[in-house]
Amino acid sequence: MRIIAGAWRGRVIEAPLGQATRPTSDRAREGLFSMLLSRIGSFEGLQVADLFAGTGALGLEALSRGAESCLFVEKDRAAVDTIRRNASRLGAEGRAELRAQAVEHAAPPARPRDLVFMDPPYGTGLAQSALDTIAGGGWLAGGAWVSLEIAREEIVVPQPLAIEADRRFGKARILLLRAQPG
Repeated sequence: MRIIAGAWRGRVIEAPLGQATRPTSDRAREGLFSMLLSRIGSFEGLQVADLFAGTGALGLEALSRGAESCLFVEKDRAAVDTIRRNASRLGAEGRAELRAQAVEHAAPPARPRDLVFMDPPYGTGLAQSALDTIAGGGWLAGGAWVSLEIAREEIVVPQPLAIEADRRFGKARILLLRAQPG
């Protein structure tokens, strides 16, 4: 797996061994970042969160493109160690905060996020509970964007979020949500 664009373009990042982590495909990542770039314009200075972070690829890609910081939340120990190594190899330690815990129990960050990536395990119900949690307060800045990768689950989009885009990339369905400006 490689970083697609930005300061670390082409740099290799590792994935944990085993089946516990399902990294977002390169095609889906490229499609997602293209959708975001056309709407956001620039990642410069953004506060980002990568929830169910796995390899950290989404958050690291945002950092590569100029995001100010990224909060990575992941409960799998092997994945946490992998994110730590990937951030270190890229020199991102000063811009990356890593929480080794379940997303559904994570407290909101000190600063609300402008962009949140969520890639929960498919078919577990975690997508809905995590979406409800971040919409519930403290996680999202006014006008924030949320990327949610799911398979076929149906999602009830909570206030203050609204669907801006719904795309399929193979088995992955990516919903791009937007919080009402505050």
